[in-house]
Amino acid sequence: MIDLGYSLSRRFPDPPQTDYRTADVRALRHDLFCGDVYIADVKADRELSTAWGWVPVLDFAWALCDVMEQIDRDPRGNRSAATQFAELDFTESTDCMLFERRFGWVEVSADWMPADEPALTFDHRALRREARDFLHDLIADLCDMHEGLADNPVIWDLQARFPRV
Repeated sequence: MIDLGYSLSRRFPDPPQTDYRTADVRALRHDLFCGDVYIADVKADRELSTAWGWVPVLDFAWALCDVMEQIDRDPRGNRSAATQFAELDFTESTDCMLFERRFGWVEVSADWMPADEPALTFDHRALRREARDFLHDLIADLCDMHEGLADNPVIWDLQARFPRV
C-alpha cells in the first residue's frame, strides 16, 4: 500500500497579499504552499521524505503526475523489459527523486538516501492512481484554505490534465 502525504510549513508562509484567483503557473508551482512531502510503503514500513520545510507541495504533486506519465510512454506497458527513467527535481536545490520502471514495477529512490538503503518499490498502476488522488486531495485542501484558489484557471487545467483514475 502506498501513502503520499504533505505538511505545510509555518516557517515559509504564503505572502498575505496573494490573490490565489489570479496566481500564475510560476507562483503556484514555485512560490506558494511550501512544506514537506513523503511517499511511504506502508507494508514495508519505509518512507522517503523531505524535511526541509521549503518544498512547494503543489509542484511536487504536479511533477509526480508528470513523472508517472513520462515512465508510461512505452507502448508495451507492463510487458516491457526496457527500463524507463525519470527524475523529479526539487526547486531551489540539487536534490532529486529517481524513478525507474521495469515491467509493472517502479523503484523510487532519492539522491539523499543512504547508498546502502534499497529503493521503495511500487506497482506502477497503483502509484499512478495514488499520485493523481494525492494531487486532487491536495488541491481540495488548498482550495479550502485559500479563498479564490478554486477559481484559478491554472487549477482547472491541472485537474483536467490529470483526472482521477
